[in-house]
Amino acid sequence: MALTATSTATITTLLISLFFLPKLCSSEFTIDHHHRRFAKADVDLLEFPLNLEFFEAEFFLYGALGYGLDKVAPNLTKGGPTPLGAKKANLDHFTQDVILQFAYQEVGHLRAIQKVVKGFPRPLLDLSKESFAKTVDAAIGKKLSPPFDPYYSGVHFLLASYLIPYVGLTGYVGTIPKLKAPSSRRLVAGLLGVESGQDAVIRAYLYEHAKEIVSPYGITVGEFTNRFSELRDRLGHQGRKDEGLVVPLAEGAEGKINGNVLAGDADSVAFDRTAEEILRIVYGSGDEKKPGGFYPKGGNGRIARSHLL
Repeated sequence: MALTATSTATITTLLISLFFLPKLCSSEFTIDHHHRRFAKADVDLLEFPLNLEFFEAEFFLYGALGYGLDKVAPNLTKGGPTPLGAKKANLDHFTQDVILQFAYQEVGHLRAIQKVVKGFPRPLLDLSKESFAKTVDAAIGKKLSPPFDPYYSGVHFLLASYLIPYVGLTGYVGTIPKLKAPSSRRLVAGLLGVESGQDAVIRAYLYEHAKEIVSPYGITVGEFTNRFSELRDRLGHQGRKDEGLVVPLAEGAEGKINGNVLAGDADSVAFDRTAEEILRIVYGSGDEKKPGGFYPKGGNGRIARSHLL
């Protein structure tokens, strides 16, 4: 049967569409070094965590080794400024071993993200004992004497470390549903797995010592974690998304236990946070538009910088 003019036009249009379809689709994706496709819409979401990964890498490296990325992997810094006030911590052998493992894991995280997206220079980080002391004072509600020093001992360093990976992992939980490409979700899920493991190790160690008094403050390890979690909730402004190591019975798993070695909601599912909540917390200002705290000049990348315009 002969084709009508209308059917001929339809077929022609379809063929032209099929010819251009790969080009149209490819414009929505970027290709990494392993030839995996990542949605361009995911780039900002994949870059933002570099702010936290830089923080963790530097804090752990300096704590364990006394030096950071400038010596270990200078190419990953992309010329960003050297952190302020970071130094080697007075760690026992076990804690030194664990923190060094964390440090090199964070180097891998930075590399994994930068394989996929261009990234940005390391932001200016204030990792001085004075910076940590201000955060701890805000959590406790008064100035501690002597000021809290994260580099003083293994317990002090792990308490300071309690402030870091958990914020990042809640950000990864919040990011995954927003990602378009399966390869993007796979990357972030992999990062989340290790960040969650780090947080679990830190919490487990601190939980074992939860009832011990942190000298010379007369405050237990468990109470420090509770105060840190309360501070993060206050700064985040999005309700309860944080829990210390010892909670009221009603808030424990299934409402049946006070111990809280892992944090989670009523169904023991991990909490999530947005980039804006994370900025409010790490800036210590409760406002994503007001940098400070550990990030004196704010975070880098389009998401962080867009709030500073």
